[in-house]
Amino acid sequence: MSKEIESVIDEFHSSVNMTPKELASWLETEESQSVGQKKNDDESIGHKSGKRIIDLLKKNKDSYTDDDLSHIKKVVSYIHRHSAQQPGGDVENTRWRYSLMNWGHDPLKGES
Repeated sequence: MSKEIESVIDEFHSSVNMTPKELASWLETEESQSVGQKKNDDESIGHKSGKRIIDLLKKNKDSYTDDDLSHIKKVVSYIHRHSAQQPGGDVENTRWRYSLMNWGHDPLKGES
């Protein structure tokens, strides 16, 4: 595995700060299902991504396919881009936070 690929995988694991169990529980909530871009009233892109992230977190990094790595890059990019758009004030119950959580990142995790 190249250093570049290892770096992308490491960035994925540091950006995604929810466990598979936490993410699976979150994806079951109304809040999770209420946000994101949808096509034809279907499941949102972020919600689908969350399910894929759960599978990726459970998978051995040595068995990632090119398609997995492509999605990992997409996840890292989304988390970084969306995090930079943080609104002011209390973000706990915002669509901004809910969208990030669908992508496996809870911006309030680790804060107290």
